[in-house]
Amino acid sequence: MFGPKIKLDKDLYARVKKFADLAGYSSVEEFVGHVLEKELAQIGESDSEEEIKKKLQGLGYIS
Repeated sequence: MFGPKIKLDKDLYARVKKFADLAGYSSVEEFVGHVLEKELAQIGESDSEEEIKKKLQGLGYIS
């Protein structure tokens, strides 16, 4: 895959790899992509930008 790269902490990467392997994903990238798609779909269910901001704040992604 020739696209943007994302850096992960070494310990987080090890955890992600472990769960990707356990779940049967072919790669860490496939697992991370799937997890992000699910999270974005859940966030995207909100009707307004304000609701999305509140959800992201509640999850600790923004302050």
